[in-house]
Amino acid sequence: MNTHILINPDVAAILGALVADAASLGLHWLYDPVRIAEIEKDAELVFRQPHAADYAGSSGFFAHGSRQVGESSGYGEVCLLMLKHLAKHGEFNRAAYQLEFRTHFGPGGEYVGYIDSPTRQTLRILLSLDTASFPEISGADDDQMPALAAIPALVATHHGAYDALMQRVKEVVRITNNNEIAVSAACCAATALQGILSGKSMTQALTDALAVAGEVLKPTLEQALAMEALDSLSAAKSFGSACHVTEGLPLVFHIARHAPDYTTAIKANIRAGGDSCGRAIMLGALVAAHQAKQQNLASSIPLYWLARFRKLAIAAEACERI
Repeated sequence: MNTHILINPDVAAILGALVADAASLGLHWLYDPVRIAEIEKDAELVFRQPHAADYAGSSGFFAHGSRQVGESSGYGEVCLLMLKHLAKHGEFNRAAYQLEFRTHFGPGGEYVGYIDSPTRQTLRILLSLDTASFPEISGADDDQMPALAAIPALVATHHGAYDALMQRVKEVVRITNNNEIAVSAACCAATALQGILSGKSMTQALTDALAVAGEVLKPTLEQALAMEALDSLSAAKSFGSACHVTEGLPLVFHIARHAPDYTTAIKANIRAGGDSCGRAIMLGALVAAHQAKQQNLASSIPLYWLARFRKLAIAAEACERI
């Protein structure tokens, strides 16, 4: 029996992102759906301890040998870092966040794990400067999914004007991803999540978000929404399953559009293979927030999934402070 709890939709968006990322860690960057299906025959897909043997002889990259089941990927760490930043400062402070980012991911920092390309390039800039010299734009010209990692915390804690939210999203994205497609993807994802939190249906929120998707992303997102039934493997073949937002966001839109609940969405995302953690952040936020909003705060995040997320207490405390 799955047991669920009542969660405010804003909190559901944040926890939905963080739990989905941690649930997906075990098979992250395994690009072989056939191998994933073989694993699922004998074991649960979610909250699987990362094992190099799962990747042997398959297309994939085993990056999380130092991580334990229930921990976050680098994406989840960024999401939680932004949440803690907002809880500490009350609002976004760019230079303070850049310092916290450098401290957390840099040498001797709390995070011990794989550092992706945009994070690595951002650290090179921030480590070479003192706090007073941090530039407004410190990110790499990179369109990968780390651009979306902070979006759930930003949107869920924002209760002002839409234009102000878009300005903040653009500012945050360019800290790590100084790339126009990445910025457009982030604005699109943020618009969709804000629409969910304002009470729109999933289909309406995703459709409305196309207005800010940009000319590169909009056609593939329209194709993703036009697919008639949930089929994450076919969607991954059509759009790709790698780390670029041009591949990840269409797959997120497809699954969010059709999945009836949170667990179905997250498992469908894992089955698609590839950058499952990168997609999990926005997918988990959208589906969890939608369920909580439409079902009178009844979150579809299983209680035992929440319990397996190792930093639940830290995330919950930050949400409470905000």
